[in-house]
Amino acid sequence: MKLLMIYCAKFGYTPQVHTLPEFPEVKEGQEFADSLVAFIHAEEQDEENLKAVETKMVKNLKWAAKKNNTRKVVLHSFAHLAETKANPFLTKDLFDKVELRMQNADYECVQTPFGYFLDIDVQAPGISQARIFKAI
Repeated sequence: MKLLMIYCAKFGYTPQVHTLPEFPEVKEGQEFADSLVAFIHAEEQDEENLKAVETKMVKNLKWAAKKNNTRKVVLHSFAHLAETKANPFLTKDLFDKVELRMQNADYECVQTPFGYFLDIDVQAPGISQARIFKAI
């Protein structure tokens, strides 16, 4: 798992290309303020122990959100950070479980549309804790 977390004063997206038709079609974009955006790449090796990956991911998201004084987290599938990819259905299941765990811990947590290339708008402050990379 590769996890690139960027604190964004503003993050927005608009769906463009639906690359995985097995997942729901989305036509509308969204915009978020003062949020930690997690660009997440689930790797093939993560399939061996998804529960441990899930737990580490939640811990890292909470830590980075706290560092940036926010309780808003956006999960974004970004399969461009490593050479191998996990099965998309397992990845989506992982995202759903992480989202639920974050919400149960009183975080506002949402996902960008899964299986899409998106136009994105990122406005991130130039401070060190606004950009954190973790290999899980």
